[in-house]
Amino acid sequence: MFRNITPVVQNLLLINVVVFLVASFVFPTLNNWFALYNIQSEHFKPFQFLTYMFMHADFWHLFSNMFGLLIFGPLLEQFLGPKKLFTLWMVCGVGAGVLYSGYSIYQYKNLEDKVLAFEANPDPEYFNRLVIENRGYFAPEVFDFVDNFSRNPEDPAYIERAERTLQTILKLNLNSPMVGASGALFGILVAFAMLFPNTQLFLLFPPMPVKAKYLVGAYALYTIYNVMLNSPTDNVAHFAHLSGLVIGAILVYNWKKDRNSFY
Repeated sequence: MFRNITPVVQNLLLINVVVFLVASFVFPTLNNWFALYNIQSEHFKPFQFLTYMFMHADFWHLFSNMFGLLIFGPLLEQFLGPKKLFTLWMVCGVGAGVLYSGYSIYQYKNLEDKVLAFEANPDPEYFNRLVIENRGYFAPEVFDFVDNFSRNPEDPAYIERAERTLQTILKLNLNSPMVGASGALFGILVAFAMLFPNTQLFLLFPPMPVKAKYLVGAYALYTIYNVMLNSPTDNVAHFAHLSGLVIGAILVYNWKKDRNSFY
C-alpha cells in the first residue's frame, strides 16, 4: 500500500502529520490561531478557512482522516492527475469551512433569539428546555440549579444566574472552533464513488465487501441524519462533512462532462 502512494497524497499526509506534531508538542497555541471560529467571534481570522483543515483535535481524529486519504487518494490521483486531486482536496476543505461558517451563524442567531426570549420572560420551564437542547456545554450540576429555579421562579437571584448561564452558552457557542480535514476527505470519498462506483471495498467492521457507491451513499445518509438530528452532545461537524460531499460531487460532475479533463 505504501509503495503505491502518490506525490500529492504523500505531501498532504506529511503536512498534516507534521502540523499535528508541532501543534501538540511544540507550539500548542497554533490550535487557537489556526482553528476555524465563527466569523462573529473575536478569534476569527480569514486565513482560518484554509488552516483549520490542517489542524486536528487528537491522534484518532488525524488518523481517521489520513487513513481515508491514504486508501482512496492514490487511485484518484492516478486517474485525475495531481493538480485535480489537490484542487479537489483544497476546494472541498475550504468550501466546507465556508458553508459550515454560514450554518454556524444561523445556529448562533437561533440560540441568541432563544436567550433574548428568556430574558424577556424568565420562565424556568423554558430555561430547562434550553439547558437540555445545549446540555453538551454544561456540567451535570446545572440540573440541580434547574430544579431549584423551578421551585423559586420569581427569585431575582435565580433569574440572574439563569441569564448568566445562558450568556455563557452563547459565548461558548460563539468561540467553539472547528478543526480537521473531514470536509476535504468527504470530497475525496464522493469523488471515488462517482468515478469508481462498483469498486469492491472490504470493510473491517463488519468484515464484508461492499461497493464504493453503497458505502459512500450510506455515509451520506448517516451525515444527513446527524445534521437533521443536531444532537447537543455531538461535537462532530456533520454539516461540514455534508458540505464536502456536495462540493466534491459538483466538482466531479463537471469534470466528468469534459472527458478531456482526465489525464
